Amino acid sequence: MSAPEERQTLASRPSLYAYARARLDAEPDGRTPAGCYPAPEHTRSQDTADPPDDSEPLRYHEALAAARDALAPLLAAPGDAPGSTAESLRRRLAELPVSRRVVAAAVAGLALPDEPAARALGRHLVRTGTETGPVTVGLALLLRLGEPADVPDLRVVGLVRGLTTPAVSALERLDRRAAALLQLTSQADRYGVRALVDAFSCGDRRAAATALIEAPLDIGHVRPARARLLAEASGLAALVRRDRVDPRLLDQTGRLLVRMANRQDYRSEILRYADAVEVYEALVRRACALEPTGRRGAVLLSLALDLHSGSSHLLPWQEGQREQLLDALGGLLTSPEWATLPDRVDATAPPAVRHRAAWVRGTTDRLFASRARPAGRLRIEVVATDPVEREPVETRFLLDGRPLVPEAFGRGFGHSPEHLLDSGELRATEEPREVQLAEAWCTEGCCGALWVTVVREGDEVVWRDWRRPPRLPDGTEPPRLPAYRFDATAYDAELDRAGRETGWSWPARETGRLLAGELRRRPELLARWDARLTHAGVDTRDPYTTVLWFLYRPGIFEGEADEDGPWLQFAWRLPDGDGDPRERVAAALRRLAEDDPRGYAECRGGSRPPVPPDTAI
Repeated sequence: MSAPEERQTLASRPSLYAYARARLDAEPDGRTPAGCYPAPEHTRSQDTADPPDDSEPLRYHEALAAARDALAPLLAAPGDAPGSTAESLRRRLAELPVSRRVVAAAVAGLALPDEPAARALGRHLVRTGTETGPVTVGLALLLRLGEPADVPDLRVVGLVRGLTTPAVSALERLDRRAAALLQLTSQADRYGVRALVDAFSCGDRRAAATALIEAPLDIGHVRPARARLLAEASGLAALVRRDRVDPRLLDQTGRLLVRMANRQDYRSEILRYADAVEVYEALVRRACALEPTGRRGAVLLSLALDLHSGSSHLLPWQEGQREQLLDALGGLLTSPEWATLPDRVDATAPPAVRHRAAWVRGTTDRLFASRARPAGRLRIEVVATDPVEREPVETRFLLDGRPLVPEAFGRGFGHSPEHLLDSGELRATEEPREVQLAEAWCTEGCCGALWVTVVREGDEVVWRDWRRPPRLPDGTEPPRLPAYRFDATAYDAELDRAGRETGWSWPARETGRLLAGELRRRPELLARWDARLTHAGVDTRDPYTTVLWFLYRPGIFEGEADEDGPWLQFAWRLPDGDGDPRERVAAALRRLAEDDPRGYAECRGGSRPPVPPDTAI
């Protein structure tokens, strides 16, 4: 196509903004679309840009450098003619085999000496761009320089698929509610939130409150990120500020806060929720007027746990504000009307119901009793959250009163007490030992882990030489971690105390802990069958079933096992998960002493070809 023909064709194409505006105006009743609009066919996606046939695909840093080199001269001095600059950008982007993500990252790192001109260029690109590349540059400029007046345009152009994410990023700095609505709109088809989007978009607070009350908020429907979006898109802070609030809305408010505090994600959503402090205040203030129920008690206790040693501890509280909320929750949950709720659960109720009641009873006692004790420099707490939330049991560390893992790492949970306390990993000796305290939710190989070296130096224990990712999940630099020194006697006493406290556990898990401890002390019980302990705990899909995992490898008993030879992994699901843990462990040990466990455990894989189960020992 010749240059004149190309200009004529481009001029006849509607901008992506005009395309989205026209489709939005044609929607019945002015409703926002479900799932956003597909990009028009003429759009040239930078994500599919192909490198020349004789070149290798660029690596990320190479692509980023190429994009910066191409864009820097144009954005440093946009000039007085945005249209001319926009056309130059379009041509350069067409020649760059890089994705929109790389383009946005390149713009984010460029110097913009003339900010008003760069802002004007960004607005021009968002309103007139006919291809995703130039519009992405415009959105990246407004992410840095946008003003409230840009919100309407960002909301419209973000309705084009492929532009939603950069538009949401730009909106989050200017209008978080608009950003949340746009993101929910893009998810409406996949996650069934169309009715919620419609209710939140209409601007009627009563409709928004009704929709939120009726929304299913169990963990299967709402993960942490979507909980934050629902809270922001509904204007939750304004809803709970009203003089009269429906108790059902307060129930949903509590569940949304619990969902956001749930850390089964790559970053803490409660820390991203700008209205979290205000909503916490409103909910706790009104909680005393709520009728006591078991479900409400579990939600309020979950919030108290997170305020005490979880991510919510790190919200921007005023001096003493968080402690006052904890005192108020403690006074409520330990009052006779609320404290007796778990005792009303029938002994014949399903295991999950009895487990939750026992969790409420035990956790309430431990949490508010621990707050009354003097706090040393190091506090170790084993925390099991509401069984309904399905979070792993974790070991939490309070250093000088601050939660270590959320503040210094932020990507996952502290490891289990079985890993850190029962195994003796945290015991200090004169020989330095590196200990992994926490691992990213997606594994260390993906997003890292938190490591510390533990060593005893005379009458002190030192935690030093920390290892972790250089950035927190939000991209900021984590707080500095110095070498922490503890009195050795106090340190050992704290480990002993934390290890003795087992009230967080339940019968099936306690059986696994006791069984693992016995098999570590008596390895010959498995070794006689050429087997060794791998793990003992609960089934990840059924927390009320104890499972013993062991590895079979010929030669273990004689000490001649070939580590490169054949092996099998077995899982033994112990029966009668509700019995007394000590009796169950004793029965399991007797059976291991008498019968080859390969005869009654389930083979879960191993080397190929597999070792026959009836191989002679």
